[in-house]
Amino acid sequence: MSKRKRDLSEEESSLWKRVTERVKPRRAPPKISENKEASPKPARPVAPVASPALERPAPLSRASTAPPADRGGEKRVRRGKLDVAASLDLHGHTQESARAALIRFLQSAQRRGDRTVIVITGVGRAGGGVLRQRLPEWLGDRELRGVTSGFAQAHRSHGGAGAYYVFLKNRAE
Repeated sequence: MSKRKRDLSEEESSLWKRVTERVKPRRAPPKISENKEASPKPARPVAPVASPALERPAPLSRASTAPPADRGGEKRVRRGKLDVAASLDLHGHTQESARAALIRFLQSAQRRGDRTVIVITGVGRAGGGVLRQRLPEWLGDRELRGVTSGFAQAHRSHGGAGAYYVFLKNRAE
């Protein structure tokens, strides 16, 4: 078997030429100047756009601490020792509506006597979804501190990085 590559036929060459004519080149990476004395051109200042939907989530406050991550609980669910009673999908929610839906869902699940639920946040663009980042903070808020005992990232079969197991405390009678 020869390792020499074959030449393209005339038909293949013309087809390849037509394809490459339609392709836009990738943006070239910025060139690093060898001359250290030359100063780079100042970038045109861009006014920041203030939009509540685009703001970064507030950092975790010290007063609200999330319940502990529970790796053992995740293993028990994966092995079938714990049943997942219900799930909540937060796709399409804003931060405010997702938080409100999460509180209602977890409180009603605890009243029903559920012990483990799945909350689906989605992965988000480039793995940095806002709801995914905010969920641990929300689980540590005053409204949910008495409801949750822990949480863990879900197994791949249950949604992986875009979902969490939330472990609920026994309901207070």
